[in-house]
Amino acid sequence: MGKMNSLNGQSSKLETSRLLCKSNKEWMAQLPEKLQDIPLYNMALPGSHDAMSYCLDISSPIDRSESQLLQSLDKCVPCITRPLIYKWSTTQELSIKEQLNAGIRYLDLRISHKPNDTSDKLYFVHGIFTEVTVQDILKEIAVWLQHHKKEVIILACRCLEELNPEQHLNLVNLLITTFGNMICPKQEYPTLNTLWRHGYQVIISYENDIEKQYKQLWPAAPYWWGNTVDPQELLNYLEKQKQKGRPEQFFVAGINLTEDLSFIMCHLCESLKEITLSNQHYFIPWVKNQTPGDGKKCINIVAADFIDSGSF
Repeated sequence: MGKMNSLNGQSSKLETSRLLCKSNKEWMAQLPEKLQDIPLYNMALPGSHDAMSYCLDISSPIDRSESQLLQSLDKCVPCITRPLIYKWSTTQELSIKEQLNAGIRYLDLRISHKPNDTSDKLYFVHGIFTEVTVQDILKEIAVWLQHHKKEVIILACRCLEELNPEQHLNLVNLLITTFGNMICPKQEYPTLNTLWRHGYQVIISYENDIEKQYKQLWPAAPYWWGNTVDPQELLNYLEKQKQKGRPEQFFVAGINLTEDLSFIMCHLCESLKEITLSNQHYFIPWVKNQTPGDGKKCINIVAADFIDSGSF
C-alpha cells in the first residue's frame, strides 16, 4: 500500500507539473514592448537538454558513438545493459508539444541514422534511438507553431557526426520543406518585432559546415558542457566560462549532469532523474542569479534535464 501511495504521489506531481506548464505556452507574445527590440541572443531563453529522450526505444541499436566496452557488453548481456542505458539516457519526460507548452524555446536535438538500417529515415538519439522519426517530430513542431504565431523556437541540430553527406542534404531539405517561410535567415537581426513582422518562428542552429551553404541555417550555438556528475564542479565550470566572456550570438549554458560508465556501475539502483532532482538545490539558485544581455558575463540559453520538475 505504501508503494502504491508513493506511485500515486509521483503521478500526481507529474500531472500538476504538466498543468502548470501549459500556462507558459505563449510567454513570448506577452513580453513587454521594451523587450521586443532586443535580439534573442541577448535574452534569457529556457532550453531542453536532449529534448527527444522521452521516447527512447529500448530495443533499438546502441549509438555508434558509445564506448566499445559498452557495445561489447550489450552484445553479451543486453538484458542488463538496455535497462541501464535507458534510465541513464532519459533526460526528459514531457513530450515535445508539452515542452513547448511549458515555455521551452531551445530544443537540443541529437540526430542520427540507425546502424544497418536500409531506409533513409533519421531518428533522434541519446545512447539509443527514439521510437519516432525526425520527420514526424518536425511536423508536430510546425503544427504547434501554426497555433502560436508569436512564439519563436531554436532548433539545435547537434551531434551529427554519424551522418554522411547525402543524409545531411536530406536533413537540411527536410527542415527547409517542413518550416518553409517560418525559418529566420541567419543574416537577420533576430528581435521579436523583426521576427513577427516577417512571420519567422524558427531559428535552426546546425552543427556541421554544411550550414555555410544555406541562408536558412545558423552556425552551431556553443554549448557549455561541464561533463561531470558533480554539481559543484559543473557550476564552477560554468562560472569559468562566464569569466572568459560570452559568445557574440546564441549560446547555451547546460545545467545537466553527465555520468560515465564507471559511475553507472557503482550506482546501478539509481537513475539520471534521481541524481538530477536531488541536486536541483544547486542549480535553481544559480539560474536565478544569472543576468541576460550583451555583457561579458551574461547568459543567453539555459538548458536543463527534466524541465517538468517544477523548479526550472
